[in-house]
Amino acid sequence: MRYYCTVEDGKRRLVAREGDDAYDLTAARPSVTAFDDLAHVADVASETVDEVAHRLVAEAASVPVPDETDAAMPLDVDEVWAAGVTYEISEQAREAESGMPEMYLDVYEADRPEIFFKATPSRVVGPDEAVGVRGDSKWDVPEPELGIVLHDGDIVGYTVGNDVSSRSIEGENPLYLPQAKVYDRACSLGPCVATPDAVGDPHDLEMTMTIDRDGERLYEEGTSTGEMVRTCEELVSYLTRHNTVPETTVLLTGTSLVPEEGFTLEAGDRVDIDIERVGRLSNPVTTV
Repeated sequence: MRYYCTVEDGKRRLVAREGDDAYDLTAARPSVTAFDDLAHVADVASETVDEVAHRLVAEAASVPVPDETDAAMPLDVDEVWAAGVTYEISEQAREAESGMPEMYLDVYEADRPEIFFKATPSRVVGPDEAVGVRGDSKWDVPEPELGIVLHDGDIVGYTVGNDVSSRSIEGENPLYLPQAKVYDRACSLGPCVATPDAVGDPHDLEMTMTIDRDGERLYEEGTSTGEMVRTCEELVSYLTRHNTVPETTVLLTGTSLVPEEGFTLEAGDRVDIDIERVGRLSNPVTTV
């Protein structure tokens, strides 16, 4: 199943979608208003999220399939982390921007992946909310990524993520990475959470990104998560190794869609990221 949050009369509701059918799970259990609520119940019951949802569907009202651009943030995330240099093109791009290019090749080929902190809840936006580019940065790009949704360190679903980044700040010095990555509106997630059964093999998903400005298509490319040199399980293993993550954590898995050197995001642009069997995340851009 795929799980969306909608807002009705100012109140959030969790909607489960299976094929062309959708069900208001909050109507069946008023305390379940986001995906992490459902994941918590499933953990207590020692069941999968979909097994819990199927029981609630019998009591839930049928509703229209949510419009992904109108959906709210599907979960209350405690932390967002990210992996870097997991695709060859990402390694090449970060070599090109950096004064220390050899370090990125070393990470790409190393046993240990790059894992870094990305966002607190206040820095994350949902579908159709504006992602930010820093006012002190001259080169800013979106980074479309498959996001792994964790409950107490276990994989319970997948979402779409945009790891917006300042390539100019990181390129000045790798030690500036936190400033290039962590700032207001630096991350977007959504439009839903798809469970492992709905996604199937997370390493075989088509991913596309488009960037539009003033009605003109500036960028349109696609790739596959099959190009990733690390597995989701491996990345989660390193994130949780000697590190107790909060109950609801998202780990972004890296990008392989990199706009050409010289392109930079501007306020008013719109970024659309589509991942097969997960969904389409759309965000306008603003300066922060």
